[in-house]
Amino acid sequence: MAVYLTLTAVTLLLAAFIRNGENVQLNNVCTTQGVMTRQRALNICMAVAIFLLLTGVSACRIAVGNDYWVYRFQFNLIMQERHVSYEMGFNLVVWLIQTLLGYDNYLPVFAFFSIVTCYFFVKAMYDQAEDFVFTLFLLMTGGYYFNSLNSVRYYFVLAIALYAMKYVLRKQYAHFIFWIVVASLFHKSVLLVIPAYLVALYLAEHKLKKWHYALGCVLIASLIFGQNLYREIIFYFYPYYRDSVFDISQLSWVNIAKCGAVLALCLITWKRGFSQSRAIRFGFYLNLAGFVGYCCGSFIPEVSRVCYYFIISQIFLLPALLRRMQDGWFKKLCYVGVIGAFLCYFAMLLKGMYAINIRLLPYLNWIFN
Repeated sequence: MAVYLTLTAVTLLLAAFIRNGENVQLNNVCTTQGVMTRQRALNICMAVAIFLLLTGVSACRIAVGNDYWVYRFQFNLIMQERHVSYEMGFNLVVWLIQTLLGYDNYLPVFAFFSIVTCYFFVKAMYDQAEDFVFTLFLLMTGGYYFNSLNSVRYYFVLAIALYAMKYVLRKQYAHFIFWIVVASLFHKSVLLVIPAYLVALYLAEHKLKKWHYALGCVLIASLIFGQNLYREIIFYFYPYYRDSVFDISQLSWVNIAKCGAVLALCLITWKRGFSQSRAIRFGFYLNLAGFVGYCCGSFIPEVSRVCYYFIISQIFLLPALLRRMQDGWFKKLCYVGVIGAFLCYFAMLLKGMYAINIRLLPYLNWIFN
């Protein structure tokens, strides 16, 4: 646990030196300038240092995560040209690395995915976070980085989806679709974000009308009364989920509360002019989708793997929302509330990491262990 706490503290300390406002796509217009200033050089150095620290802890792990040895077994099956349920992109990368470095040489495979996952996380924050240190705090305490030590394929594509959000807001749709299609070669569930993100952008740009509300009600009703149909569609693409340990119906009250609190904060501040920000409205609708998913989609196996594509936008939404508030007691209260809530969630996360079905703790690495 000390490794994770130290990593969080050190990376946040480094992030405090980053002032990346010139790199943030304000109002979805690229304002990055090519002039290398002292601050920009410092930004790059600190971002690279954060990337190296995050990558180092992730890449050097061994036997961390309940699926670590499962992945190693699957790597060997890929080299033996036997059937695995993974997508072709993942299989190809595993085959290439082990063909070059040797059979059952699984450490470089984990290291490769650690490098690319951390890169997309850091790059996404550097390009889109209006408050880098606060966004990194939410990424770490929200568990997104630490959970990436498990579920290697999923968190790799989640990082790409986070990175690709900027292309949606810039309306560079070809770039957005390209990156999502690339990600789908490693986990096809990410294809869901193409319609989801585009619909969220559409809603962010238009004043809601009665037919929007009616269509939303129909969608919610379909999730409640059409569960069997949705399950058949899911099992068509993921047949091994049927009757598996993942095929359980369970409400995630913590994530429901988290989404509900974020939506409530958005609505409280809506009349104060924050609704003029398209990026904030985009994040609001993504979190609304996550809230509906958690409340009405508990029948979906591993529902969090669907909803995380939506609610990870909180790491951009909350800093942007709080930063725009007028100075005063309410702003301070909101900051204290958000920071306190995520610290409590982080404490719960760390405590649960010892569980046999998670096993992110104790942390072991191949250098000292």
